[in-house]
Amino acid sequence: MHATLPLLLETDFPAIRRGPLETLQVNLGYKCNQSCQHCHVNAGPGRTEVMSGETVASVIGFLVNSPVRTLDLTGGAPELHPDFQRLVCSARSLDIRVIDRCNLTVLLEPGQEDTPRFLADKQVKVVASLPCYMKENVDAQRGKGTFAGSIEALRRLNCLKYGAPDSGLELDLVFNPQGATLPPAQSALEQDYRQHLDREYGIHFNRLLTLTNMPIQRFGSTLVSQKRFHDYMDLLRSAHHKDNLDGVMCRSLVSVDWQGYLYDCDFNQMLNLPLQLNGSERPHISRIDASALNDAAIRVADHCYGCTAGQGSSCGGALDT
Repeated sequence: MHATLPLLLETDFPAIRRGPLETLQVNLGYKCNQSCQHCHVNAGPGRTEVMSGETVASVIGFLVNSPVRTLDLTGGAPELHPDFQRLVCSARSLDIRVIDRCNLTVLLEPGQEDTPRFLADKQVKVVASLPCYMKENVDAQRGKGTFAGSIEALRRLNCLKYGAPDSGLELDLVFNPQGATLPPAQSALEQDYRQHLDREYGIHFNRLLTLTNMPIQRFGSTLVSQKRFHDYMDLLRSAHHKDNLDGVMCRSLVSVDWQGYLYDCDFNQMLNLPLQLNGSERPHISRIDASALNDAAIRVADHCYGCTAGQGSSCGGALDT
């Protein structure tokens, strides 16, 4: 795999600083039942990196003593972690909202039969990857049979009232472009998703989130192989909108890797660019006071243009809708 970090470190991206901490995003490990082409984590079935029980306990301790109101669980497939339910239950007991970033097909894996009911019982918000509403495109990006499995998982979630009006069970879908292009307008694409999935499969959801593909890990390596990396970066820079800087996720979020180290965002985590704080190169979740993050400088590189290009992109979808 081609390393993209050396191509990203020299940057003229604007300097930005943190605001109040609202969200703790925790990567529970890189083990996943899928190996998607656009995956910025390079996750897959063969990955063995998973968060230890000790580090999970440190995460819970941080939640108890911080202003965090949202726990955002990701991976890999976070549901495959043996302490997934323990972490969810701990956060909900603190009245902290929990987001599960779900690839959908994991809900069909052996041992996951009760996971949808657990998510519903704990009122966990599900943010589900579905990079297109057409079978051919999804299977091309994520593997043969993935679309059919995703539809089955969505039906199971819908049966539990996920995506239903006034149910309190939120189900958002996530779109990624098929290649080196910016996502289309989120609101218009959401209507296309809604009409097609309802008409063809009877599937309902709350919102569609459009995410820009980041030029790192598998996708970045593919761009380098195709000699399209610099063209893609030119596209991101040319589409930069400074107004999006106010809404980028790193202002209110801190990312935790499977070993417990802190980063300004999930993308910096995948580039091994740790959060820098008070001279510490690698602050750890077990040794950090949340108040120390206030107004701290955010570590930027050229990939940050992926969050401010066009309508903008964050873990919550487009910034300018």
